[in-house]
Amino acid sequence: MLNALFKGRKREKSVEEMVAKIQDGDESLQNQLIDTYKPFIAKTVSSVCRRYIYESDDEFSIGLIAFNEAINKYSPDKGASLISFAEIIIKRRVIDYIRQQSRHKAISLDLQESEITYHEQASALIDAELSIKEYLEQQDQLSRKEEILQFTVLLEEFGLTFKEIVHHSPKHADARKTAMEIAQIIAEDKDLKKQLFDTKRLPIKQLELFVSSSRKTIERNRKYIIAMTLILCGEFIYLRDYLKGVLET
Repeated sequence: MLNALFKGRKREKSVEEMVAKIQDGDESLQNQLIDTYKPFIAKTVSSVCRRYIYESDDEFSIGLIAFNEAINKYSPDKGASLISFAEIIIKRRVIDYIRQQSRHKAISLDLQESEITYHEQASALIDAELSIKEYLEQQDQLSRKEEILQFTVLLEEFGLTFKEIVHHSPKHADARKTAMEIAQIIAEDKDLKKQLFDTKRLPIKQLELFVSSSRKTIERNRKYIIAMTLILCGEFIYLRDYLKGVLET
């Protein structure tokens, strides 16, 4: 354990020495250091975006620029390691990027790098996490509302309303699962799906060839099956989560 600790300290010291040489103009060493810490950069950016970040993503490029900025601005007098300092800069720049892209002013971290101390870093990290979490929750709510509105408009094309679908939802879990399975069959069959969208009616006669459910059962759940098929065929991310829950019960 002592050997591991010693190795860790030695590595950290070598990084600071590399930074000193880079700040003296060693560009090849700078590229080497950035390449070595790409996994760290990706992990830090992903923690802010709350999704896996690939090197082809714009957010990763922001992280690279931020890490390079941290190298150039780092000073041992700040009382923390380069990595701790870089984590702050990367998170701040990614949050600023998200804020600019969304044209929202809710997220604001107005600290000067030269004034950062170890304790301020910890505080800034917490603020960053809370800010981005609050922002994403707000965006999530807006996206859900927008998706329901789009789904409601689509339902109207089939002579249905969102309220009707809720009202006609099968009461028993087994019945809902069966209806969902029928909806999947329609969504995955080119001819059945085309007939549904062309006629705006459920192709019950053709469905009887694919399912074991009686015609009466299909007709009783007709509105619900249509609605579920529309969700499966469309780009309804949040509503699809509901369907996944139905199928897994």
